[in-house]
Amino acid sequence: MIYNLDSMLTGNVTYRNSTKDDCRAIAELALIAGEGIPSYFWSLSAKEGQDILDVGANSAASETENFSYLNTTVAVLNGEIAAMMLAYRLPEIEDAENLNDLPKFIRPLVELEQCVPGTYYINMIAAFPESRNMGIGSKLMYVANQLAKKSGCDTLSIEVFEQNERALRLYQREGFEVIESRPVIPHSCHPYNTNILLLTRNVGAK
Repeated sequence: MIYNLDSMLTGNVTYRNSTKDDCRAIAELALIAGEGIPSYFWSLSAKEGQDILDVGANSAASETENFSYLNTTVAVLNGEIAAMMLAYRLPEIEDAENLNDLPKFIRPLVELEQCVPGTYYINMIAAFPESRNMGIGSKLMYVANQLAKKSGCDTLSIEVFEQNERALRLYQREGFEVIESRPVIPHSCHPYNTNILLLTRNVGAK
């Protein structure tokens, strides 16, 4: 179920639901947030000579998949998209994906999702380099909190590679706590080789 977000103006940044017109920017930001994973999968489905950003934009235009503009909030600065957050309610455990159907290196990520069924999951959050250190990430976390309330969730969840210390500090500063972890299964698409951390926070805590 999709819950609308009223456009929110904070300073000179507007936060709003994304539209299909935003799909290419969503794909660009997904490449930043996705630690190489979106690029890997989009390259597998790209036709000869096709730009992977076109593949990503087409994926973001879906109205049935989790990676969709319908699940995305964008931050707009001076008329341009500066950042985005992809977030949605995770399925209950009886509706969870079969891990055996997934590539091995993805399984720990999904296994951690399955530890927190029914929570409001922040899948991706990213800003373009020129829009960082402006507090946009914290505002998007606030938006996630509001959307979680509307969806009837009492817990926010998020995952991060342990070695991504900058992102981990942001989440902990926002009140998230590590509750579970899984070892990374190394893969050529990303540089990490230690653990994936699952963090949660009560809705309304911030």
